[in-house]
This record gives sequence, C-alpha cells and structure tokens, in this order.
Amino acid sequence: METDETPRVLPFQLQFDKPVASQIKIAEWNPEKDLLAMVTEDSKILLHRFNWQRLWTISPGKCITSLCWRPDGKAIAVGLEDGTIALHDVENGKLLRSLKSHTVAVVSLNWEEDGQVIRDDSVLKYEDRTSRFFPPAPRVPRMPGLVSGDTGFMDDSEDSFRELSNSSYQRFNILCSGDKDGSICFSIFGIFPIGKINIQKLSIPTPFVNEQATYRLLHASISKVALSKDLCHLIVMCSGELKHDEIEPQERQLGLHGLHCLLLDTSIFWKRKNELHQVAQQASNIEDLIEVIRTSLSVMSKQWSDAMRTFHEKFDSLSRLIVDHGLDSSPQEEFLSLLGGARTSPPIHQFLVNSLGELGVKRVSKVVCGAGKELQHVVLDHLQPASEIIGFRLGELRGLSRWRTRFQSIGLDGTLINDATEKSGMLLVQVERFMRVLSSVVQHFSNFFNWLLKCIKLLMQEPSDQLQPYNSELVIIFLKFLYDQDPVRPFLEPSEVDVEIDMETLQRVKELVHLGGFSDCEYLRRTLSEDFQQMESSFKEAFLMPFTTISRKILCKDVLPLFGLESSPASMSVSIPMSVTYYKDASTAISSFQTNEHGFIDYISFQIPGDSSSDIANCIGISRGFMHGLSNNNEESALLEAILLSVPDGYHCVDLSLYKEGQIVLLLNKTTAASESPGESCMMIVEANDLPFISISRSVSMNHWNLDQLKDSVMDLQLENEKVRIIPHSVVAPLAVSASRGLACVFAARKRALVYILDEDEDDVSDTE
Repeated sequence: METDETPRVLPFQLQFDKPVASQIKIAEWNPEKDLLAMVTEDSKILLHRFNWQRLWTISPGKCITSLCWRPDGKAIAVGLEDGTIALHDVENGKLLRSLKSHTVAVVSLNWEEDGQVIRDDSVLKYEDRTSRFFPPAPRVPRMPGLVSGDTGFMDDSEDSFRELSNSSYQRFNILCSGDKDGSICFSIFGIFPIGKINIQKLSIPTPFVNEQATYRLLHASISKVALSKDLCHLIVMCSGELKHDEIEPQERQLGLHGLHCLLLDTSIFWKRKNELHQVAQQASNIEDLIEVIRTSLSVMSKQWSDAMRTFHEKFDSLSRLIVDHGLDSSPQEEFLSLLGGARTSPPIHQFLVNSLGELGVKRVSKVVCGAGKELQHVVLDHLQPASEIIGFRLGELRGLSRWRTRFQSIGLDGTLINDATEKSGMLLVQVERFMRVLSSVVQHFSNFFNWLLKCIKLLMQEPSDQLQPYNSELVIIFLKFLYDQDPVRPFLEPSEVDVEIDMETLQRVKELVHLGGFSDCEYLRRTLSEDFQQMESSFKEAFLMPFTTISRKILCKDVLPLFGLESSPASMSVSIPMSVTYYKDASTAISSFQTNEHGFIDYISFQIPGDSSSDIANCIGISRGFMHGLSNNNEESALLEAILLSVPDGYHCVDLSLYKEGQIVLLLNKTTAASESPGESCMMIVEANDLPFISISRSVSMNHWNLDQLKDSVMDLQLENEKVRIIPHSVVAPLAVSASRGLACVFAARKRALVYILDEDEDDVSDTE
C-alpha cells in the first residue's frame, strides 16, 4: 500500500503537450517512421514528425473521410466524401494518383502487403529473347502535365511518381477501401483496380451444419475493413439488418439490426499473387502511358489551335480589305495573281506593306512554325515513346495470356489482349502518319512565309538577297489546300466525319490484310485521336475481365452478429470505436506451406454504446479466432473466444486501439456535469491474453446476438489493477497508436495533442502533467 511519502509512479511517459490549431478527426502513425498524419475538421492533411515539427500541410478541397499509410510508409491514401481515393507523396504531400473507385464517401481504408518478399527469380516474367533484333524499350516520357500528378519539371531524384510505381513492386500489396453504401474495392499497389463487391449483394452462409440457409445484410454501411497479413481473409465491421435470404419480403421478417462482423474469403490474392503481381505491373504502366498520350494530344491540340488562331487573326483582315475596295475575289486568288507576276492590287499592297509588314510575317511565322516544331518534339519525346512502350507491354501480356493454366484463372483473356495489341499497333501507324502530315504542313507554311517576306521586300523596294529561298509550286499548293483548311487539327480531336481516302489506297490496304499482322482496314478513315480512343477502350475491356473474375471469387464465409443498434438515422451516424488486427499465432503447429492459414489470429475489439438496445451496453468487447472458427465442418470447431469488459461507472470509452501482441489501449473519459471544467480522462493498456476468454458456441440460431451469451459473465474493468495514466483533460477521438514505435497520441477536447511513450524501460518513469 502506497503512503503519502511514496511518489506516485506514472506509466506512459508524456513526451510533449502541444496545441493544435484545429480539432483533429483522423490520425495515423507511419508504420516505418516517427511520422504522424492528421486530418483536421476542415479537411486539411497535416504531417508532423515525432518532435511535432510540421513537414507540410495540404488541402484537397473536399471532405476527407478516411486515411491510411502505404505499408512501406512512403505514400498516404486519403478517402474523400465523393468516393475518390487520392494517393499523396510523404516527402512533399504532392498528389501522385487519384482513383474514382466509389460513388459515395470512402469511410475505411486498409493497405496490407504480403509478408513474403517477391524476388526477381520468383516473379513470373515474360522473357524477351529477341533483344538482338529490337531496340531497347524507350524511356518513360516526362514533361509538365503529362504524368498524372505532375505539376512541373522535376529532377529524377524528385520523381515521386516513379517511386510510387517501382518501390511498391518489391512486395505485393492490396489497398482495400469501403464506403458507407457497402461497397468494397481492391487495388493492387493502390493504383490498379482488381475487384469490387457490395456486401449487401453477398450471400451469407450459416456456420451451422444443421441449418443449410443463407442470409443477406440489408441497408449495410461499412465501418471498418481489415485484410489479413496473408491476404487470405478480409474482416468487415458493418452495420445493417441481417435477414433470411429465402423469406419473402411480404412476410415482413424482423431481422437483426445492429453491428455485424463479416468474414470474406480473399484467398485468390494469396493463391495467384505472382500472376496478379505481373499483370498489375504491366497494366499499371500502360495506364500511366495512356495518361501521357491523352495529355500529349490535349497539349498539342491547344498549341496548334492557338497558332492557327494567330494566323487567321492576321490574315482575315485581307478579306475585309478586298471587300472594302469593292473587289470580287478571294485572298487566295489575290496571292496567286501576285505570284504570277500580275499588277499588285491595292488591298494586297495595303495588307502586305501596312497591315502585316515584315515584322508581322516574322511573328506569325515564328508562332506557326514554332508550334509545328513543338508538336514534333512532343510526338518524338512523349507520344511516340509512350505508344511504343504500350505495344511492348501488351506484347508481354499477350505472352502471359497464352499460359492458360496460370493466367486464365484470373481472367486474362487472350482474345481481348490480342485486340488491344492490334489497336496499339494501329496507334503507332497513326503517329507515323500524323508526323508526315505535320512535317508537310509546317514545310508549306514556312515556304509561304518566305515568299511573303520576298514580296514585302520587293514592294518596299528593299534588298532581298539575304532572304530564305522559296518554291513557287509549294506556294500554289498551300494557297489551294492549306490557306483556309487545317489538316493537322482533325488528327488531334475526335471527328464525326471520316477522313477521305481514295479507293485505290483502301484496296491496297485490304490486300495487305491477307498477309497477316492486322485486320483493321478502316484505320485510314480515322484520326490519331480516334485511334487512341479505340486503343484505350480495348485496353479497358481487356482488363475488365480480370476485374470481374476476381470480384466473383471474393465470397462471404461467415457472419458474426455482435450487438443491436437502433435503426434511427441519428444512431447510425454515431461513430463506434473499433479496432481489428492480426497477430502471429504461436500455437499454430501446422506449417504455412501445408495450409492456407499462415499462423495469424485475428483480434477484434469494439465498444458497445451506452445507449445500445442490447443488455450489455457500455462494455468493451474483444473477440479472437473469428477467421479460424470454421476450419472444420463440425459444430465443435465452430467456436470463437470473446470477453466483455464493463467500463467503470462514471466513465465512457472515447476510442480504443489494438496494440502489440494481445494488448489493447483504451481511452476513457470521465463523465462530468460542469461544462467549464477541463474534465478528466485516462489511458490504459489491458493485457488481453491474460483475460478469461469464453468460447462462444456458433450453433446458436442466427436470430440472436452472439455476445448475448456473455451477458452473465461480464468482467469489470478495474482501473487500479491496470496500467493507467490519468490525463487532466477531457479527450476526444481519435486515439493514434503506433505499435512499431510504441507511441500514442491523444487529443484533448480543448485542442491539444499529447504524445505518450507506451514502451517503457525497466525503470519506471515518474513525471507530472
């Protein structure tokens, strides 16, 4: 028993107490470093070091509803209210990628990687044995705005986009995202969508041999998703109404409305991780390059349109001068008359000498010819290399699709890949065709401007020996076919009118088809932009098949009804503290090579609200072994262990988090009536492994809450018997705990952040608040 002379030893050393400008609603520690990502109430993302030094602040401009770290700690995934998932670079907060995977708010994100490193000799690769005949793959194109998330020129050392793509491929990882309407999306490396399900459409089997029935979860809203470390299972915490699938709606069956825990079978990710790794890597590269081509076409279209606008703004004044002088001729006819040596008409003389002048010709020439050269650079440095790499990657996928025993099971269809490969080849043909047209047009414009400079010099009776030579025949061709027409722009924009092509050329193309290599005879009638759209469409169609195939193989294995909730909108909007994690199961005797169970055991913790309709309100529930309860098809094995901890009177749980092996961190607020009082709270660690878990029989009917079996054996949570730290502030969620670093960040209601060190030395630390 302590005496007054004995100093009170406080667990959990307080590292610092810092003010925060705005209240924090989401906080997560970096899994690898002492970095804390926080989201404020006004949806700004803050990144702080352990010493509270702020690295950067960004504002996506939309309401942020969830956040998680990439497993290597180099990127942050942010879920937004409109269903978008944004990936940000940890170094500077820059947007790396944005995916519109959902249509409503993304409320939960979980990014998990396979624990086994994929080495070069274990990854399935398409071995190219023709390197002596083909040049090496061109470098990935880069220019401002051409790479998703790129905002300007950067050095290679700052190329975060490449870092996102390459470093992720060292280990296979899956980003899971759940929204408030029950949809769950899966993305490999966080950038390649590979599956999507909705828990409301899943058929939920019963865990009992004597009841062969299925259930469905109606009006479901996801609270948390957690993928196991072996990628074989996904635990989903969700609210909704569990009803029998075979009972007709008119019977008005009263279902179980409350919090449920679903177990989904995602073993396809583990069984086919090598195949999915290879396909995702190639497909992600192709998607990146498609964005390069799309933005290249957009940049080129704008540059050329601006150049043509400048040309017509200068030369349209000639038409007005011709009308003002009462002549019935066109600008082309006036120029041809001047070229033929006829007497210079007054409007032409006035236009060339007064309106346009030598300086005006040089300016327009610089704009038009400069734009043509810029377009050529974009094609040679970006669009053409991107098209070539796409063809190269699709060729690799084409080879993989022929390995049917391994890749057909994930939906890689050889016919669709072949079609996409041909479309990429047609795009390369269109690129070559566009370059020929562009070079010819730029040459004609340059020749025309050289001739105009010669004419202006002669009209002004100035020496013209230093001028560039010109070709009269090319001037005639320009005036007849290019002066008021633009053959370049249709290539860069979609057109409803087919490109005119003579029948003789079309017949030659049809004859070439018989030689093999391609089957598209109509590509000459299309433009570069249209062929790009066709290639993109064929690529999406080819990878819709793996997406659909994987989605169908994700099934629900089990459901655990936890406790009831009121069905009112107010109760559904209340956030319930919960945490799901997986620990190494030391009792696992079977090798992971002999079974799909890779030695992990799940721990699920949650708070049962004080206003819950259940008889076990204001308790902390902890369960373990949910995903292992159905390893055998008999009732004796259909067991899981759980325990209920009663929160002490005068306290309520603010948040909780599973910590290290078998430990749970609880954050409790002391109930106080005085609003002016700063309040009091406490943080404590409970050793879950020391608790007397009780086995729950799964043979109970699905019409009852499973935790009701524990209402007669609730264990009181004794604050004096646990490691408890009293906090002289009223606290709010979230509680951010780092298991790898042994840290906890607590946020006081009066906008303060308190960081505690949970892992202590053998010598206890005594300090005061």
